[in-house]
Amino acid sequence: MARTRVRTSSLSALTLTLALVTGCGGDSETSAAGHSRAGKPAVVATTTWQGAIAQAAGADNIEVIVDRSVPHAPDYDPKPSDLITVAQADFVLYASFEPYAAKIKEAAGSKAKQVEVNLDNDPAQLKAEVTRLAGLFGTEKAAERWNREFDTEYARLNKGLRAAWPGGKSPLVVSHAFTTWAARLAGATTAGTYGPEAVTPAQLARLTATKPALVLDNAHMSTGTVLPDTRAKHLSIVNYPGDDLDLLPVYRNAATELKKAMTNP
Repeated sequence: MARTRVRTSSLSALTLTLALVTGCGGDSETSAAGHSRAGKPAVVATTTWQGAIAQAAGADNIEVIVDRSVPHAPDYDPKPSDLITVAQADFVLYASFEPYAAKIKEAAGSKAKQVEVNLDNDPAQLKAEVTRLAGLFGTEKAAERWNREFDTEYARLNKGLRAAWPGGKSPLVVSHAFTTWAARLAGATTAGTYGPEAVTPAQLARLTATKPALVLDNAHMSTGTVLPDTRAKHLSIVNYPGDDLDLLPVYRNAATELKKAMTNP
């Protein structure tokens, strides 16, 4: 993914703001991400994706920094209120492609434990992260319940998509590197992948030659129509959950779009 450098001068100003605000005192009991909420760990997630994984793991005291309306999380510019939130956290969850995340914690002087989260909607990867975070939070039972619920829903969606295969045959797809999970959800046959780097002419020719039925684009890093000279249907796949931090609708929404594409010539 593209990397965005956070301006040092901006972070310095935010640090000063944090010092002034926290120096005035505050009530951690009423803080959105305070340590003292019923003795449960306060989790700060840079985006709804990390926040949703934390919620699936059993956390229920979660504050998300980057609003879902920001199309590409690494482009976000931290605000003073973000640093205040981080300073009150027990855990700060971030992704490796978010260069500002570590600087937020450093600027805030937070003693929170930083946890790099592997953002991947592949079922095995996702459940592994849910289980790992639950081990940190002490919420293993909640994570086990969520993983079972996820397995049940994933199997239901997969069965429905397989039943919608055109002519009963697995559709041929080209997928963005970060949407291959949606191809697997549909039981589709992946002819090739592209991204996150720009598609080269040679790659374009190679992917076009596969004559895919579907192209699964990444809604958060879209470059427009990838294979313009084919009859392939282009679908925009969303990876990030909504503000309710519920991961399951991500899979349901993808399944809806995939089924619609496969059943409507």
